[in-house]
Amino acid sequence: MRRNWMIAALIGLSTIGAAEAKPLKVVGPWEIAGIDPAQSGYLFSRMQVAETLVSVDASGKLVGGLASSWSTEEDGLSWRFRLRDGARFHDGSPVSAAIVADTLRKVHAGTGVFSQVPVAAIEPEENDVVIRLSKPFVALPAYLVNFSTIVLAPSSFGASGRVERIVGSGPYRVKSLTPPLNMQLEVSPEWTGEKPGIAEVDYQAVGQGETRALMAESGEADLVFSMLPVSVERLKRNAKLDVRIATIPRTRLLKVNAASPLFSDIRVRRAISAALDREGITKVILRNSDLAATQLFPKALAGWHVPELAPLKRDLTAAKVLLADAGWTPGADGILQKDGKPFSFTLLTYASWPELPPIATAIQAQLRQVGIDAKVSVGNSSEIPARHKDGTLEMGLVSRLYSIVPDAIGVLRDDFRPGGSDWGATGWANDNLNGLIESMAATSDPAARLPLQRRAMEILQSELPAIPVTWSELAIVANKRISNVQVDPLEVNYGLAAVRWAQ
Repeated sequence: MRRNWMIAALIGLSTIGAAEAKPLKVVGPWEIAGIDPAQSGYLFSRMQVAETLVSVDASGKLVGGLASSWSTEEDGLSWRFRLRDGARFHDGSPVSAAIVADTLRKVHAGTGVFSQVPVAAIEPEENDVVIRLSKPFVALPAYLVNFSTIVLAPSSFGASGRVERIVGSGPYRVKSLTPPLNMQLEVSPEWTGEKPGIAEVDYQAVGQGETRALMAESGEADLVFSMLPVSVERLKRNAKLDVRIATIPRTRLLKVNAASPLFSDIRVRRAISAALDREGITKVILRNSDLAATQLFPKALAGWHVPELAPLKRDLTAAKVLLADAGWTPGADGILQKDGKPFSFTLLTYASWPELPPIATAIQAQLRQVGIDAKVSVGNSSEIPARHKDGTLEMGLVSRLYSIVPDAIGVLRDDFRPGGSDWGATGWANDNLNGLIESMAATSDPAARLPLQRRAMEILQSELPAIPVTWSELAIVANKRISNVQVDPLEVNYGLAAVRWAQ
């Protein structure tokens, strides 16, 4: 009897060991566009391969990353970030203040959101990184959460200075990388924090939402991100799966080229907004009519969402009047014309967020009701910024995350600066808005910032350089064979190191 018990126990131990040796299989829609942090740094950050100086918890509170603490002088022009003791890169080399300072200088010279910070100098001082500003900028620590500021070891770079491999400092290191679809990770022996519960992670990029759902149902994936609402309803009924939904600060919006003759007239942009049936889109496609975007920012962004604003809503009569006032008249085929040219353009979107193509198709039908001909084109997400830069973008349906800097001012400064940004406004600028944003950036008192934020929202609601369509939720599906899964509504860190195999 005792012998049988011992055999059973050994078999059980063997099974547990085999389970621990299995990789955690993670599936998401995000392709690995390349290894440059400006392209795919968000994935290396979310998967805990590389770290930034500052991070953020699920409530939006700034917490230490590579920096264990930070402080600023009274004048707000000098910030000091103390590095975490004993931090090492995956190649065994120490994370030094000199390396971090050099990284941040290069990032600031680039085109990402950190380039918008008024930096005068970045210098190492023993184990501190000192950032000196040309003018006060209270949001600096929040900007250092952005994935573009991840710090890589010098061995990551080739002779040309370009990134050739990812050598970060997080709990996981890259075992193999096969862009654009696969990345395999393993625990870094150099990590001095709490040891990850699962030794290896296998990330697979799968663009089709239904395919991801099937992988969750079949057990082929342990953790799946970004599910279509229609799939969520089915997955919730599966006893082997745990479905979690978090409201996130992400807005699906129409990125309009305001410099185009089609959209330069504010009346046209307002007409397009009034033609949209947001409630119908969210009810049918997203299965949650509360996600209809009545303004740019959702309610979750306290202080930025302004309840007093007149909500964006459907009004086909008003849309037709605005278009007529702007000089557009119906042609024989029902499509509006002006100066002999039809109101016809390409609405570009992408499938890595699976709900975007069906939303684009719905928008196409709704605009057709007011005489606007939108031709939907589904391409790669990289096509949106490429066409923004070369000026050929007419209109894009995009999913814009407003927590790439945990203070929304970070995205506002980038999206609505003169000339706009890859994912923000195109061909539009407003001096009043830019002045408000700069005043906010230098103001640390939340009470003093609040009226500035409200005025900024009023301008964006009135001029509609970006037309909000829906707010967002993030649906995550975890197989119940894993535990301690965390949902990060800010999409900064997936907390994979905390995941365990269920006992």
